[in-house]
Amino acid sequence: MNIKRNVLLNPGPATTTDSVKMAQVVPDICPREKEFAGMMKDLRADLLKVAHAPADKYTAVLFCGSGTINIDICLNSLLPEGKKVLIVNNGAYSSRAVEICQYYGLPHIDLKSSVFEQPDLSAVKQALDQNPDVALVYTTHHETGTGVLNPIREIGAMAHEHGAVFVVDTTSSLGMIPFDIEQDNVDFCMASAQKGLMAMTGLSFIIGNEAEIRKSKDYPKRSYYCNLFLQYDFFERTGEMHFTPPVQTIYATRQALNEYFEVGETAKFARHRRVIEAIHQGLADMGLREVIRRDIQSGLVASVLYPDDPNWNFERVHDYCYEHGFTIYPGKISTTNTFRLCALGTIDADDIEAFFLVLRDAFRKYGIQCPAVYHN
Repeated sequence: MNIKRNVLLNPGPATTTDSVKMAQVVPDICPREKEFAGMMKDLRADLLKVAHAPADKYTAVLFCGSGTINIDICLNSLLPEGKKVLIVNNGAYSSRAVEICQYYGLPHIDLKSSVFEQPDLSAVKQALDQNPDVALVYTTHHETGTGVLNPIREIGAMAHEHGAVFVVDTTSSLGMIPFDIEQDNVDFCMASAQKGLMAMTGLSFIIGNEAEIRKSKDYPKRSYYCNLFLQYDFFERTGEMHFTPPVQTIYATRQALNEYFEVGETAKFARHRRVIEAIHQGLADMGLREVIRRDIQSGLVASVLYPDDPNWNFERVHDYCYEHGFTIYPGKISTTNTFRLCALGTIDADDIEAFFLVLRDAFRKYGIQCPAVYHN
């Protein structure tokens, strides 16, 4: 099939290969068949390799839904009775974890800090010292709303020193930049198929310490559909999801994982690095400013400050780029007007060079000054 290729510079879903798209076109199958269960078993085993998680200690559990379902599951499933969650919060996605705690009524500490900076590690230590009832520490590896990369290894070490389990949202980093679940002191990480694996939306997964999952059997039951032990236990006993899985999405994820291992993580990481460097260069050439310091960026997202130009209109620029095969995305900083360019998906530096030609054309069409104008 001749499928139009769009270059997605949004933070997921990502641009996919045609072979991943076509992997969804399969004979109809009941997901309770042994053949399908066998494929999911292999998929779960291979997901551990992406996180460098030893199979004798960790397991992967699959769920239907977007990445937010993983946050919900980990928070409601892994908190013992009478204990607290410490959320190290410097962005929109850790703020989402706070909202989930609020909805469930989970005791929690919202250790909130600037979205423009990494968390203050001394404040994390102080919160842990002052709250010995913290059993779960949670943060986001890569705050996709800004591009800030958080120091998870250091936070995880402090969590473990205080006897807490460390949960990290790696949705927009796993499979795109280096990560090792043990070296990074992480007990549970999470992602969705449409991000670093460059597959389709609808399948999410949690990779975590199997002993901690089994312990959670005796924790308060706060959700039925979103309970980690329930799904894990059903997989272990039957090889199947407890509820109907997204069949075609799983076939696409299987293909995407095959391609991930064929390329190899070293080459894949290098490609993402080429893409973000091309983005940085293109922005600099157009005089567009980034709002996050380069030394604390993940290398996956550039947050770009709107120019101070009366002719600037994000929607018009977005629509022009979209008509020409490129998707850009609004920012997630409530106090600052930004848009984001992301180094995800099966794209390379030449795609970014082509994008900036289109962006320049959009500036010319709408009379936006280039180089961009900023008043301070």
